[in-house]
Amino acid sequence: MSLVYSSPLSGVEQSGWKAALRMPPIVAISFAIVVLVIAWSIAPGLFTSHSPFVGVPADKLLGPSIEHWFGTDHLGRDLYTRVVYGTASSVTSALVAVVIGVVAGGLIGLMAGFLGGWVDVVLARFVDVLLAIPKFLLAVIVVTAIGFETINAAIATGVSAVAIFARVSRAEVIKTRQATFVEASFLAGGSRWYILWRHILPNASRSILPLAVLQFGESILIIASLAFLGYGDPPPASDWGLLISIGKDYLKWPWLVYAPAFVTILTVLSVNRISRWLRRTD
Repeated sequence: MSLVYSSPLSGVEQSGWKAALRMPPIVAISFAIVVLVIAWSIAPGLFTSHSPFVGVPADKLLGPSIEHWFGTDHLGRDLYTRVVYGTASSVTSALVAVVIGVVAGGLIGLMAGFLGGWVDVVLARFVDVLLAIPKFLLAVIVVTAIGFETINAAIATGVSAVAIFARVSRAEVIKTRQATFVEASFLAGGSRWYILWRHILPNASRSILPLAVLQFGESILIIASLAFLGYGDPPPASDWGLLISIGKDYLKWPWLVYAPAFVTILTVLSVNRISRWLRRTD
């Protein structure tokens, strides 16, 4: 007599496809905005013909128009172009931060939840220490230690996200480890590593995707905040936070702040809406 144990992922995948077909319009719009932002970061030259670094002095501080959608800055540079070209740095940095958080935090949570015992105690206390430090403060400490560059800001943001991924991953691993199909696999002779990779890891990772998407939006905000405070690349870089920082010195021409701030907020709100939808379809 042979027993066959299967993971419940197939039903989750089916429900995911059904939910995708019932995607609300606001989620579809959010996806469209995120796709546009990603396209900006990959091929900015397809969306504008202006230079992000060279301006026309005679055109400085012009208001939004058909020719200059977001107006121009104090050096006559097209602000829309600056925002588009700054997307690559902002999006790439946020992705780096998410990857660091997912890999490092997920590994810590996986080891703590699966091995248990003193390993769980030590790693859990380490995560508690990280959680006790405000994320933005931790990012500032890290970027101050390793240098003021956008990539360093991304690393610092990723380090600040490790704790939350570790906590969620640990909880999911412990819950999955106690599931009936995992116990049945143990009784059927499955090794610890087989059960880890075949059952626990796929099931425990279901909650990581919505969290990673949410963290992507939060990383954009943290990196923009660090750039605003001068912890990112210096001018003539066009990171979104740096554009807002430069624009605040010219509040008489408010589009210099409103345009990059609006793009940043709209992107983060879209990412957050997608994350909420993913959690509901999980």
